[in-house]
Amino acid sequence: MIPRRRLLSLLPASAALAGCGPADLLNATVPRRGYRLVADIAYGDDPRRRLDVYEPTRPDASRTVVCFFYGGGWNSGGRGDYLFVAQALADSGYLVVVPDYRLWPEVRFPAFVEDGAAAVAWIRANIAIHGGDPARIVLAGHSAGAHTALMLAAGTPYLARAGIDRAAIRGVVGIAGPYDFLPFGTERLRAIFAGAAPADTQPINFVTPGLPPALLLHGDADTTVLPRNTVNLAAAWRAAGNVAETRLYRDVGHIGVVTAFSAAFRERAPTLADTLAFLRRPDGAAPPS
Repeated sequence: MIPRRRLLSLLPASAALAGCGPADLLNATVPRRGYRLVADIAYGDDPRRRLDVYEPTRPDASRTVVCFFYGGGWNSGGRGDYLFVAQALADSGYLVVVPDYRLWPEVRFPAFVEDGAAAVAWIRANIAIHGGDPARIVLAGHSAGAHTALMLAAGTPYLARAGIDRAAIRGVVGIAGPYDFLPFGTERLRAIFAGAAPADTQPINFVTPGLPPALLLHGDADTTVLPRNTVNLAAAWRAAGNVAETRLYRDVGHIGVVTAFSAAFRERAPTLADTLAFLRRPDGAAPPS
């Protein structure tokens, strides 16, 4: 295992090392305990429509399933990079599913969200054999993955089109997600969302009554996805009569808020502790004062 001080010195430069990126170094610090990995399961016919299941060795009595969508700007990322998230949640008793999804420029919006819905449909149909409850699914994601999670949890048609009863979604955790980011500020974003009405790309525009409880986490030093996305969505979620909790972590940036799931960086922010507290709360319960 790489010592934490050594890891901190390696991470900034590691992106240039072929086969040894930041996620590889971070995951080298993750203990291989608390879970059994069932890897590379197809949930569709595209090579990117595959997922990994992390079965907890000490399952929580609720048998709750957490489906985690990773970020990467809709054009990069891989499920194997997120062992540090999956292990932390599985070691706490939760069954974790991490799907891959198709990326731009192969596809454009809403393909990412449609793939997310297809992964949730696979969970509904198959997760019981892995020990999970198909009626107790919590969606979660970071950055672009948080956009997918909140698009699915909000009042959009994607879950229904995949044959999923929204009642199976018992909560949603959004970490540093873009939920209210018009106008598109770059050519790349305009290309990723080309062909869709801009308003139809924003989770905040689909907030309705009757949505699942939400936990929205963000670092106040995030300059990649501005914290106003979380503040604005939480306000809309509550205004519609839904439960929304927010945590804005001081001096935490866009990557730090998710790497805080790992033991190596857990002192940066209580991302894991706040997520676990949310998962353990009764459905729809308001947060403690």
